[in-house]
Amino acid sequence: MVGAGAAGMSAGLTLARARRTTLIIDAGRQSNLAAPDIGGLLGHDRRAPARFYAEGRVELAAYPCVESRPGEVVRGEREEGGGFAVTLSDGRREQARSIVLAPGTDYRYPRLPGMDERWGSSVFHCPFCRGWEVSDRPLGVLADGAVGVHGALNLRAWSDRITLLTNGGELTEEQRARLAAGGVGVDERPIAALDGPGAELRTVVFAGGGELAIGALLVKTILRQRSSLAGDLGATVIEPDEMLSVEAIKVDAMQRTGVPGLYAAGDAATSVPPSMAAAVASGYLAGASAVVGLAAGY
Repeated sequence: MVGAGAAGMSAGLTLARARRTTLIIDAGRQSNLAAPDIGGLLGHDRRAPARFYAEGRVELAAYPCVESRPGEVVRGEREEGGGFAVTLSDGRREQARSIVLAPGTDYRYPRLPGMDERWGSSVFHCPFCRGWEVSDRPLGVLADGAVGVHGALNLRAWSDRITLLTNGGELTEEQRARLAAGGVGVDERPIAALDGPGAELRTVVFAGGGELAIGALLVKTILRQRSSLAGDLGATVIEPDEMLSVEAIKVDAMQRTGVPGLYAAGDAATSVPPSMAAAVASGYLAGASAVVGLAAGY
C-alpha cells in the first residue's frame, strides 16, 4: 500500500479484514492536513483531518497482519513472473504480489501573495467540502473560461453574493450573459494579493489599485501526480481536462488499473471531484479488488 490517507487506510482496512499481509508505506503528506476540519464525510463531519488519520492508524494497528511504516516510495518495477518491487527514498526495497497506489496528489493553484496561509480555510478548491463553513459571505471564484462560469454559478448554493475573478483572463459574451442571468458579478482586474487577519480573507487587492471585499475564495486547482510511480508500474495516467483538472491514474469501476495486481484509489485515481468520502469509497473498492485478485493468483 503506497499512501495512508483516507483511500490508503480504507484499502488497508479492507485487506486486513480479509487477513492479507499488508505493508502500508506513508510519506505523511495528506493534502487536507491544511484544512481545519473535514466536510461531508458521514461520521466524521467537521472532525480535524489529523484526528481522522490518527484514529485510522489506531484501527489498523489492531490487525496483526498490517504493518505501517513511514517512508516515501520513489521507484517501482514489475518483476518477471508477476509481482512488484518498490524502492524507498532511503534505499530500502520491498516486494509484493499486489500494490494499491493511494499516494494522493499535489495541488497546484495560483501562488498569489496571501494565498498559502489561507489555503484550506478561507481559500479552498471544493465547495462541497468547505462551502457550508463560509456560506452567506461575499464569495469569490478565482478562475476564467468555462471552469470559472461553472464554479461561480454552482457556488450560488452557498451565497447570493458571488463574484467571478478572472485575474486578467477574458470571458466570452455568452459567458458574461450566463453569469449576469445568474446574478454573478465579474471582475477581470489582475490580482496583486489577498488580505485579512490570520487565515481569514477579507479583501482581494488588485494590481492596479483598489480592492474588493471577499470573505472566502474558491480557486481553480490542478491535481498532479506526486511521482512517476504509476507509469513505472505500467498504469496509464490521464492528463487533466478543462473541467476535471486531475492528472489521474486510469482505473475501472473496481479501481483496477489494467495491470494485474495493481490498483489505485483516492485523489490520484479520481474520475469525480476529489473528496474524503470518495477517497474512502474508492479505497474500499481497491482493497476488495486486491483481495479478489490475490485469491485468483495475482
